[in-house]
Amino acid sequence: MIEVRRSPAVLSRLVLALMVPVFILATVLLIGIGTAKAAELVAPAVAVNPQIVAWGLLAAALSTGLAALAAGYAVAKVGGAAVGAIAEKPELFGRALVLVGLAEGIAIYGLIVSILILNRIG
Repeated sequence: MIEVRRSPAVLSRLVLALMVPVFILATVLLIGIGTAKAAELVAPAVAVNPQIVAWGLLAAALSTGLAALAAGYAVAKVGGAAVGAIAEKPELFGRALVLVGLAEGIAIYGLIVSILILNRIG
């Protein structure tokens, strides 16, 4: 069997190229669902513009999506460097783990912002 190896740069570009259309599709779907649900969520006693709810849902989707995209990029860069550093000095494992954890925290911050936005709109 012939084994084909691809460079990490090609794989990271492929992952990034696949993530962008998925992110755009998810955003469009959330806008469509949000606009449809916004009309249902409006209570008769409180007049809320459905466009406000739709923009709030868009903001929540963007904050989560962009934060996850940034966290993935950060983990890819920091993780690659961490593996290289651990290969040379195994005693750096703890420090490398902390740095990768900090990069993953970006996605959690985006999720928290989304939850706050969703609580604010209804």
